[in-house]
Amino acid sequence: MPSKFALISDGSCDFSLEEAERSHVTLVPFYVSFDDTTYRKEGIEVGVRDFYEEMVSHPGVYPKSSMPSVDDYIQVFRPFAAEGTPMLCICITSKFSGSYNCAATAAGILREEYPTCDLHVMDSRVNTVLQGELVREAIRLRDEGCTLAETVKRLEAAIPTGRIIFTIGSMDYLKMGGRIGKVASVVSGALGIKPLIVLKEGEIFPAGIFRSREKGKTRLIELTRRHMETCGDDPRDYRYVVGYGYDIEEAKVFRDKMLAMLKELCGLEALEVCQIGATIGVHTGPYPIGIGLLKRA
Repeated sequence: MPSKFALISDGSCDFSLEEAERSHVTLVPFYVSFDDTTYRKEGIEVGVRDFYEEMVSHPGVYPKSSMPSVDDYIQVFRPFAAEGTPMLCICITSKFSGSYNCAATAAGILREEYPTCDLHVMDSRVNTVLQGELVREAIRLRDEGCTLAETVKRLEAAIPTGRIIFTIGSMDYLKMGGRIGKVASVVSGALGIKPLIVLKEGEIFPAGIFRSREKGKTRLIELTRRHMETCGDDPRDYRYVVGYGYDIEEAKVFRDKMLAMLKELCGLEALEVCQIGATIGVHTGPYPIGIGLLKRA
């Protein structure tokens, strides 16, 4: 195992337990509840597929998520601090969750106990499958021998390039989760209108509207092409990932169409499909679909 520094992420990165173990990443899970009373650890006490099955089976029920506590982070950080291992902890955008603040508070407490503790808590300014891509870049840099300081510097330079361009099946979950914000003005309650949404700089912004989901997915591909053609970077320098919620078959068809565009644009030969976890699924509902973009660090 690479041992220059320990790599930690909250559960918003949407790694499976198997990938986390294989990649030597320690996950600090979020909690999810369907009854406002019983909160279970995502991916440990409730599977992501089970979470979506519950939403699809009970469309009038709106689940909630809860961030890891300060103590959850302390319990993860302490063994590394005790053995003198440097740590990098990558958290969901602080504009969506207090997870980063809890991790930073835990880091401050650990530094009192271990004054030489070398721990960097990073606000990823992204979430879900794109946070996963940022963590994979951290894994690559760690395994190539970069120090903690070098890795942090290179990741921080890459973070502003991150985008998630996506759509959802219903506005109801965004409304119930309090995430509707800037998106509300573009739909104005109009019947059947759905938004195109971009996550950048840690928060969501409207990117257009549509009525037909198929037209919306076509528009997502067009927006992705336009962004890559105008951002000023070489599209070959980017990581790409398709994110979906419940419907893997829809995601595969969308992936193939997106890949055809990206292959024409930059010669991309493969495009991964990753399931959006419960942390974000409580806000998007069961039918989000879109693409994440991040420049390699």
